[in-house]
Amino acid sequence: MGRIRVITRLVARDLRRRRGEAVLMLITIMAASTTLTLGLILHGVTSQPYAQTRAATRGPDVVANVFPTGPGTGKGPTESNGVSARQLAALTTLDHAPGVTGHSGPYPVTWALLRAHGTTATAEVEGRDAAAASLDQPKLTQGSWVHPGEVVVERSFADALGIGAGDRMTLNGRSFRVAGVAVTAAFVPYPNVCFTGCIIKANETTTQPGLVWVTGATAHSLATTGGPLTYFLNLKLAHPGRADAFANANTTPSASAPFLTGWQDISQQDGNVVRNEELVMMVASWLLCLLAVASVAVLVAGRVADQIRRVGLLKAVGATPALVAAVFLAEYLVLALVAAAAGLIAGRLVAPLLTSPGAGLLGIAGAPPMSLSTVIVVACVALAVAAVATLLPAVRAARTSTVPALADAARPPRRHGWLVAISARLPVPLLLALRLAGRRPRRVLLSVFSVAVTVSGIVAVLIVHAHDDRRFGAASPLADPRIVRLNQVMTVFTVALVALAAVNALLITWAMVVDARRSSAVARALGATPGQVSAGLSGAQVLPALIGALLGIPGGFGLVSAIRHSAGSVITTPPIWWLAAVVLGTVVVVAALTAVPARIGARRSVAVVLQTD
Repeated sequence: MGRIRVITRLVARDLRRRRGEAVLMLITIMAASTTLTLGLILHGVTSQPYAQTRAATRGPDVVANVFPTGPGTGKGPTESNGVSARQLAALTTLDHAPGVTGHSGPYPVTWALLRAHGTTATAEVEGRDAAAASLDQPKLTQGSWVHPGEVVVERSFADALGIGAGDRMTLNGRSFRVAGVAVTAAFVPYPNVCFTGCIIKANETTTQPGLVWVTGATAHSLATTGGPLTYFLNLKLAHPGRADAFANANTTPSASAPFLTGWQDISQQDGNVVRNEELVMMVASWLLCLLAVASVAVLVAGRVADQIRRVGLLKAVGATPALVAAVFLAEYLVLALVAAAAGLIAGRLVAPLLTSPGAGLLGIAGAPPMSLSTVIVVACVALAVAAVATLLPAVRAARTSTVPALADAARPPRRHGWLVAISARLPVPLLLALRLAGRRPRRVLLSVFSVAVTVSGIVAVLIVHAHDDRRFGAASPLADPRIVRLNQVMTVFTVALVALAAVNALLITWAMVVDARRSSAVARALGATPGQVSAGLSGAQVLPALIGALLGIPGGFGLVSAIRHSAGSVITTPPIWWLAAVVLGTVVVVAALTAVPARIGARRSVAVVLQTD
């Protein structure tokens, strides 16, 4: 029989006999493969919704605006409670700049205090004509266009306020009927309207205004000293692809000069929701890959230890060490490929749910493409996870001598004088815990690493939450849709991270129970109760969990610092009690998870276990 056929038959038989462990490994690697797939295929899918919105609204290539420099702004004299005639003339001269083929406006813009359904917010109010504009005509998704006494609200702002066509609101105390809801490509949706410029009064309730359209006369009447008139002009270029270059060439550092924004910048801001999700998924995928390596390593080591007699039988009938190692490697590499395929499929199905750009744009990004490079990267990472976790146990099994492998005798414990001296006077459960941990130091380090990775991810999520709460929570009465979406993705990531860490804790505990079955039986024969043995087995995992949880706190800060290094962001420290709760909760959860397999192992018959030696 050929080597490939022998390996294939042995692998197939082993998978059939140990289906539960195979399923655990599939789930472990699949979780990492799914998040990695999402992170890779979300890249570059943010432009399609903006393109749809820009086409439907005849979006401008460049948006130009001027701001007043007088009363209410502290920047010098002004005229007519707004921009000066000289500033307005400088803005309108852009109509005839080289490369400009069309324009709409300039439209008056002011800021007003908005109240609707008991919520107070700031509105950026743009005055528009009742007739449709040739450039930047917002697309209605509800109701009708502006009329005297009526307003149209940008859709993402309307969703945050919880209003729609037919509702009523007030602007600076004046009541208006909501005629409709619309989207535009000339402004970034709520809450980032100020990307193209804002004047926010110091006493306003929020620094995150939303966009509202009214008639031109209404916009003029709403202007105040604290919210003076500005003007926005939409430009169409002969070469839209050169919008950024045109904006840079026609922008001067003077505060009174027009400020220009190209459509590419607006599109980039519109896509930030999906880009933030992509970043979270990429970070999550690598953390889950690290946990997958730890889980698979424990799983493989436990199975190899349980199959030592099988290794001896294979060698006794003529198998070489290379063939033995190949059998173990082939089994887990096949499982890794299946898990990678399942992760690719799951990521492909879930991705459309994450590519929605929000209410501020039309349509969705659609089903993102599954490129060949994505398939190759995910498959290679899955194979690498399995290979790294399997190689060392497989080589150790292959190098085991035939006679000791057939005997499958108990492994003699390593005696550490310092450990014996420390543990001799301790309570029995703690004594057993320390000696079990000292007998498998590599497994202890693996447990510490697993908990540290998990807690690092959780602490990073808490840091992001604390940053968002400090930046947006107290400043705005409205929910930030970007933060809501990001929190949803981080919640899914946290659940996956904790679930995989829980599986890892169970695997490590069960491997320790199997490995320590003889020493536990001896301890019980010498007088230890099942409860003490169970507590010792569980305690051998609680101690590394405590160390890993403490290491995870600086790990979380380091993770956030690495992600935000390029942006130079200041890291917000969460409340101390949050971090203390994470450490305490980790220890409690690990204790609860490990208690069940430890209890099962401690209930085995002493006579049956000792008779196997």
